[in-house]
Order: sequence, then C-alpha cells, then structure tokens
Amino acid sequence: MKRTLLDTECWLWWHLDPERLGPAALALFEERRSPLLLSAASSWEIAIKTALGKLELPAPADRFVPEQLAADGIDALAIEHAHALRVARLPAHHSDPFDRLLVSQAQLERCAFLTADPQILDYDVDVVWAGRHAPPRSRPRRRT
Repeated sequence: MKRTLLDTECWLWWHLDPERLGPAALALFEERRSPLLLSAASSWEIAIKTALGKLELPAPADRFVPEQLAADGIDALAIEHAHALRVARLPAHHSDPFDRLLVSQAQLERCAFLTADPQILDYDVDVVWAGRHAPPRSRPRRRT
C-alpha cells in the first residue's frame, strides 16, 4: 500500500471546494485504500497565505489544519533536512518553493504525489492526477 503525499491545493480543495477534484482524487480521499500525508510545508504555506489575506478558512489556520488532519485521519509529514537539501538537486521545472519541497519529500519518502499542477509532471515523481480534466500537456505521466 503506497502512501500518497497531498499537494496543498488538493487538500484545501477537499475541504473548501471538492467539486474541483477529479475522480482519482475523490477516490483517494473517500476510499482510503492507502495512507494519505500532508506535509508541514503545506501547513506553512497555508499559514502564510491566510496571514497575507490570500486564503480564507472557516477557522484560524492553527486550529483548522490540525483539526481537519485528525478528523480525516491524514498523517502529518515533517520536513527533514534531507528533504530541504534535495531541493537543490531538482531541475528548475517549477519556481514555487513549496511545490519543490513537496516534490523532494515525495521522492525521498517514495510516495505518490496527488496534484493538479501540470508542472509537477516534469519531475521524476509518481503522480496521481487530481484535476477533473486531463493535464494540459501530452507528456506521459507516471501514475500509481
């Protein structure tokens, strides 16, 4: 049973806008055939976006995130030095530091990565596509 690391936006969509998720993502959340992980990097990204007024949550981030993780049975993934340092070895396909860290974590932890970000498809990572429609690129993607 392979673990799946959740992209921040996919986790947020599950809670705030689930109609944005495609069938593969919905199945992961609803059927729970494999463990799901949310990175501390996602919590950091959520905290920053709420503080800047770019993201509105039904409760403060420091309450909303841990409560939802517990309610959903999603495991937290800590950021280790190896995760952060591996980012330097990633090709520059993506400029978002949070996404680059998540890719690094998925690689090192040997997790699938649930995302709807087509730029992630350029990395050597097993992707579970979260979008409702196929990615806008024709590049073959890895899928678990």
